[in-house]
Amino acid sequence: MLRELTVENLAVIEFARLELGPEFTALTGETGAGKSLLIDSVQLALGGRADSDLVRHGAAKAVVTLVATVTPEVAAFCLAQGVDIVDGSLVVHREVSAEGRSTVRLNGRTFSVGVLRDLGNLLVDMHGQHDHQALLSPDAQLEFLDRWAGSEMAGLRERVASAFAEWSAARSDLSRASTGRRDREQRIDMLEFQIGEIEAADLQVGESDKLADTISRLRNAERLRLTISGLLERVYDGESATLDATTTGARDLESLVAVDGSLRDLADEMKSACESLREVGRGLREYLASLDADAAALDHAVERADLVTRLKRKYGDTEEAVLAYMTEAQAELSILTSSELDLGALESRVAETRAALETAASSLTRARIQAAERFSHEVQAEIRELAMEKAQFQARLGQAEISALGADSVEFLFSANSGEPARPLAKVASGGELSRVMLAVKVASAGRAGVPTMVFDEVDTGLSGKTAAVVGRKIAQLALSRQVVVISHLPQVAATASAHFLIVKEDAAGRVSTRVNRLDGDDRVNEIARMLAGEQIGESALLNARELIATYRSG
Repeated sequence: MLRELTVENLAVIEFARLELGPEFTALTGETGAGKSLLIDSVQLALGGRADSDLVRHGAAKAVVTLVATVTPEVAAFCLAQGVDIVDGSLVVHREVSAEGRSTVRLNGRTFSVGVLRDLGNLLVDMHGQHDHQALLSPDAQLEFLDRWAGSEMAGLRERVASAFAEWSAARSDLSRASTGRRDREQRIDMLEFQIGEIEAADLQVGESDKLADTISRLRNAERLRLTISGLLERVYDGESATLDATTTGARDLESLVAVDGSLRDLADEMKSACESLREVGRGLREYLASLDADAAALDHAVERADLVTRLKRKYGDTEEAVLAYMTEAQAELSILTSSELDLGALESRVAETRAALETAASSLTRARIQAAERFSHEVQAEIRELAMEKAQFQARLGQAEISALGADSVEFLFSANSGEPARPLAKVASGGELSRVMLAVKVASAGRAGVPTMVFDEVDTGLSGKTAAVVGRKIAQLALSRQVVVISHLPQVAATASAHFLIVKEDAAGRVSTRVNRLDGDDRVNEIARMLAGEQIGESALLNARELIATYRSG
């Protein structure tokens, strides 16, 4: 469960802190106020793409900090990754610099974005403004069904994925082994050259950044030397050195302590300041002594950086990618240079792995057939509670070319009206109906997914009136078993929340900034009234807002 979100210098957000309760939190505000930016910040904190354009103009970096109470599943994942959990809490810290560099820390330790992304999938189920369009994708529909089915289906999928990987590897081995002798010899020469080139470079992960720092220091060595030498002269060595004046002042102040004892603390502080200045001076002299302006060293660093750049241009975008390419090349070379290539054995291996894949895929298909019937029934029941009493919904399985996902396709069929046959969702559902179907799928899956927090960005798109009220109650019901955060433009939805925050965009001193305010009492009534009536809020709108809030509290 998320407890606190802090955002600094992200686009129009200079600083915002959001304290989240365990149930239903609503975020409202005018269009463009920055509501979706808060959702974007959560996505960034959970492994989303880091873009330097996100950094507020004039700031050195954007920072997002997320504090969460962990579930047993999250705690087990963190333990496996070496993240220490203290008092059941996890602090996720993500920084993006104006230059585009990204830093991830989990409880103070640095980790990769990949680890953060895997962790995010266990913490939060995100639903963006346009995610209901995913319902129109066959691949996404298959994912919804499998996710609803839970851990048993996940285990079957892992078996299929593993079997598919083994079959694919066997086919690749056979294909490489079957290559004509001339082609094979040419390939061997190429692989040996590439492996030798990479090995000779002795490439190190993160080397590019270190080389860039070294080159910058060496190129600016004279500037560094002059600036620091001048600083030492002004502060430490010159006739009017700051340290001498400060030391004299400290002695003078110390002499006054005997006259007025209340000066003791100030005298001690000034004495401490002198010592701090001396310590800085020692550090500056050590740095100056170690400063290297060697032209040969600069040439070497530049040549090394050029070599690393050439390798990345040829073999991968990062040092990790280049080394991964070398590992793959070594594996291929090992097969091609084998003195005895047993094609018969490789063909048998392909047949064996294909049979194992088909067996695993058949088990997965049987499980999906059973799950699809129950899934269809539950989702249909949820849809009918969302003001579509006659709606029909079915997840229909079909055959597909075998892959790491199995040998099945899924198509969601839907009908909103009685007497109309269910047809493919993409052909018959309106935007509002898609939103409700997505919400129904999320609600049906909530008790099974194990993810403690669900975040919806404008889940009520295309809804109004009675339907919006039903959706509001459904989200409130969902919040009984999960923490739910919703951005909404509908008063019927916002009024059901147990906590309500208003997102406001302000223009101060020529800069636009987003502010987050928690609403209670009359402030919340006023916001609900604004959502009901617009900017002109009359007594009738205020009365309706109070009644709306009271209705949901009593219900």
